[in-house]
Order: sequence, then C-alpha cells, then structure tokens
Amino acid sequence: MEKVLIVISVLLIVIVLLQSNKASDSSQIITGGNAILFGKTKERGAEKFITNLTYALGFAFIIIAFILSI
Repeated sequence: MEKVLIVISVLLIVIVLLQSNKASDSSQIITGGNAILFGKTKERGAEKFITNLTYALGFAFIIIAFILSI
C-alpha cells in the first residue's frame, strides 16, 4: 500500500506541474485586476481533464494516507 501512495504522490507532482500557470492570474488580486481571476472562463478539453485528474489523485492520496495512519 505504501508503494501505491508513492506512485500517487509522484503522479500528483507531475500533474500539478503540467497545469497552466494559474498563479500569475492569482497575483491579479493584489493589483486589483480580479476580473480575470473571477471571470467566467471555463476549462475545456485537456485542461479540464488535468484538473479533474488532480482532484482525483489528491483525494486518493488523502484517503490512502488516512488508511495507512490507522
């Protein structure tokens, strides 16, 4: 089970690094340009798949880590 956690951890790191640079949009909050950040832009295609995969891997990581701690 520990090996599964390691594989999920590595995959999660890779997937997060593959995501588009959303941090640059987050800096717009400080400068007042939050229209871009909170705009109604929808993810499509590969970007949506990567986001959903990130959520799934994060959830799996938390569940497996919780199971291993028992």
